[in-house]
Amino acid sequence: LELAEGGESQVVLPHEGEEFGYVLSGRIRLFKGESKKGFLIKKGETFYIKGNEQHYLKNDATQVAKVLWICTPPIF
Repeated sequence: LELAEGGESQVVLPHEGEEFGYVLSGRIRLFKGESKKGFLIKKGETFYIKGNEQHYLKNDATQVAKVLWICTPPIF
């Protein structure tokens, strides 16, 4: 997934399954559930979440962010 400055992923609705991500470049924020601040994830860092809450990624930095985002079962 490539997110331009200020870009956001699609909002992923709750689903069965799990997701894993690795930030290849830049940084992103992971928003899940009712979180307003999000979790900052930088280049070289990973995230893991269960799909039981609505969630999305946002690039609030001034450079492009690239993320390897894996979901099981595949939903997009």
